[in-house]
Amino acid sequence: MLWPATMLGAAAGLALASIPGALLGGLLGQVLDRRLRLHGWDNLRERLGGRAAPSDDDLLFLMLGRLAKSDGRVVQSHIQQARSEMQRLGLDAAAQRRAIEAFARGKTGRDNLRTPLQRQRERADAMLRACWRMAWVDGRVSASEHELILLWGKWLGWDSTRLDSLGEEYAPRRSQQPAPAGGSYQEALRLLGVNEGSEPEQIKRAYRRLLSRHHPDKLAGSGASPERIREATDTTRQLHQAYALIRQRRGIR
Repeated sequence: MLWPATMLGAAAGLALASIPGALLGGLLGQVLDRRLRLHGWDNLRERLGGRAAPSDDDLLFLMLGRLAKSDGRVVQSHIQQARSEMQRLGLDAAAQRRAIEAFARGKTGRDNLRTPLQRQRERADAMLRACWRMAWVDGRVSASEHELILLWGKWLGWDSTRLDSLGEEYAPRRSQQPAPAGGSYQEALRLLGVNEGSEPEQIKRAYRRLLSRHHPDKLAGSGASPERIREATDTTRQLHQAYALIRQRRGIR
């Protein structure tokens, strides 16, 4: 572990008062490192720049925003998947606003995520699952998305074989027909169990109920087979795309 204030204090002390000064400067710097929880130069830059390290949820949505933008354009399915992750985490209104801000900030790619991710290894499985869900939401994982997840996985202590194995749990079954995003409006209505005369709130409730019932997170850690997890992921993706199509056609916000 790198202690930046310790190193700076020792260097300054050495320049001012030789070895005794280096020892004193290093000791004072170590106190500062521990008090401010500085574990590397990235932490120090964050402190000097006045930006606090992101919270656990903010960090996740920074990652999701960067993934969504990695191919150059954020589409509706990316946004809907981010909303799904907020529901999965049970975020309240204030936390959702922060998550939306983090997602938008993540799209800029300006945040250095290495240091905060290295402190989140106990949450690696949940965070990487969310990343794979975002990457697969449009039915394919691009090279840039795959590269990002491999990099983040490395910082979280995972090797590429384990990462790719996790990603396969969320890959759509090759034999399945595409979800109704490009299909008919009637197919989307049937999938959600509503009709053309349904009120917007009724459509939203139907979508959320089905999403809660079929979400793959309910199977994660339960011993379910990868095939069942893929089926749940495919169903969830179809629900996202069907709802997006209905919202667009009906003008539902």
